[in-house]
Amino acid sequence: MNITTSSLLTDFTAGDDNAFATLYDSHIIQLLNYGSYLTQDKELLKDCIHDIFIKIYNKRSELSSIDNFKSYLFISLKNRIFDEMRRQVFMSDTPVEEIIYACDSDNVENKYIQKEKCIIEKKMVANLISQLSPRQQEALTMYYLEGKKYDEICLLMNMNYQSVRNLMHRGILRLRELAI
Repeated sequence: MNITTSSLLTDFTAGDDNAFATLYDSHIIQLLNYGSYLTQDKELLKDCIHDIFIKIYNKRSELSSIDNFKSYLFISLKNRIFDEMRRQVFMSDTPVEEIIYACDSDNVENKYIQKEKCIIEKKMVANLISQLSPRQQEALTMYYLEGKKYDEICLLMNMNYQSVRNLMHRGILRLRELAI
């Protein structure tokens, strides 16, 4: 826990309401961003965040046992949103099978994993392409990234059609060799 959050928690448990307001202000944006992955219902999200902070305010004497305040907030928000969703399902006349949740509990983790995987793949492709000759790089970039046809590539590179085809073929073969 960083020094600022720790000192704010200490001040808040001692009765400083300004410290509470600062804690709220410093974490609200992160909670809204995180909560938007859990539900698309913005009003539900805001209500749940406010419920968490009301609970914190009412139980300030118990805050000294919290080691990581930020994690505590995120876990509390997730639990509060899911509790509220369960309550809404229970109180609803709509059959459970017809209710579609905004996401499942591990959707945030899956999105993060997919994002990381995409970054790694882009770096790998960039590394492989950098090992091609400049002409091969140019031809493959025009064809695959810019969507140009062979005729356009021939004109831009001042090469005949068969030479461009051969250049691209050798470039693709080289990428396959490097990828293994």
